[in-house]
Amino acid sequence: MTPKTKIQKEVARLSATLRPISDAQFEWAYKHCIEHIAYRTKNGTMTCSDCGHVWHSKSALADTLCGCRCPICGAELKVEETRKRTLNQIRYFSVITTFKGFQVVRVSQVRYVSRKGEPMQFYCHEVVQRWISPNGKVTDMALLRGYPFYYCDVWALDSDMEVRPQNSLYDDVVAWSDVYPRKSFIPQLKRNGFKGDFHGVSPVRLFKALLSDPRMETLMKAGEIEELKYFLDNNRSADNLWASYLIAKRHQYQINNIGMWCDYLNMLKDLGKDIRNPQNICPNDFIEAHDRANRLIDAKREKARAERARQYEIERREREQQRLLKEKEDAEKFIALKSKFFGLVITDNELTIKVLESVNEYYEEGKAQNICVFGAGYYRKEDSLILSARIDGEIIETIEVDLRTLKVVQCHGKYNKDTEYHKRIIDLVNSNARLIKELSLIHISEPTRP
Repeated sequence: MTPKTKIQKEVARLSATLRPISDAQFEWAYKHCIEHIAYRTKNGTMTCSDCGHVWHSKSALADTLCGCRCPICGAELKVEETRKRTLNQIRYFSVITTFKGFQVVRVSQVRYVSRKGEPMQFYCHEVVQRWISPNGKVTDMALLRGYPFYYCDVWALDSDMEVRPQNSLYDDVVAWSDVYPRKSFIPQLKRNGFKGDFHGVSPVRLFKALLSDPRMETLMKAGEIEELKYFLDNNRSADNLWASYLIAKRHQYQINNIGMWCDYLNMLKDLGKDIRNPQNICPNDFIEAHDRANRLIDAKREKARAERARQYEIERREREQQRLLKEKEDAEKFIALKSKFFGLVITDNELTIKVLESVNEYYEEGKAQNICVFGAGYYRKEDSLILSARIDGEIIETIEVDLRTLKVVQCHGKYNKDTEYHKRIIDLVNSNARLIKELSLIHISEPTRP
């Protein structure tokens, strides 16, 4: 991408003047970054992966345990008993150097192709440059990435080295790579306590922390390497507990396990304790204090769980009371609206059609027929009258009559399907609409609530 900031433009300009990877670095990568194999067959035939020379060896066990040396090129070889004829590998190595005031980490991809009986083909391409300014700001120069983007080794090797956006993959290839032994460092790193040992931390990550975070500089100069590595991996703990850490150190408190100690402080914080009080953060018996805090956290959680359960039970009871009150109101309203139709029966000697006379009958009717006469709240509808058509007590169809028009608006059987009696039921109800009309003219006063 096109450099935009001042530092990006400066890095792009300086990168163009860097010398390519040297022959010495190339040779070191060839010797140390790839596996040099001697292909061995069961009959003892050995093939050097470097020069392709073939010879015969009788000491199979010694070769397998200790390796061997090619009699032609002199390469130290690892013996593998295999019938494979080719071997392809990709590795990375880093050159850590300085240039015009920047700390530079140059990462190269090395790739080789080995075929039995042929000299090895070895390739080396620089793929990433990580430029770290004296204030810890990182600017990345890299080749283009191919597809799929999540695959590490896909680089457009014929693309230009340009300024690229930050990519976590650049951290990975630096962390995975072997490091060329000849290194140089900017004075600011030496000033901030760096003495050449990375202590298992990725170089770029360590350089950035030492140059931009005074806390990491303090730990490095004090030789507190485990604490430095922990706080690098746990930035939130560094932000929240650094003041407590300094207090503990001022009181010459020995922290044997920084991870457990930070966990202990976080538990104290959850318990509402002062984590800047030396009496809290510097216990004489740390293990006992840690376990006591853990027990208190467990007790606090159980208390909160019991309180949630109690609150849930209160809310459940309130909901149940509201439901019962609503059911009572619905029942009273239903009686006020529909009680004048109670007892109405229409029959043709085989079919018997009766009015549903309670909210519970609506529920039973809906459950038996698998219809929504209860779920949709038909018992609340003022202008609707629900009747049930039955033969010998068995429900055939459920009917809805519109009290404004005295017409059947719905009539269905089980699962809302019509039965063979469908038309007969509708005709029977419509022919007796006058009975419904006469009952609808009766005035029923709403019952007085207690």
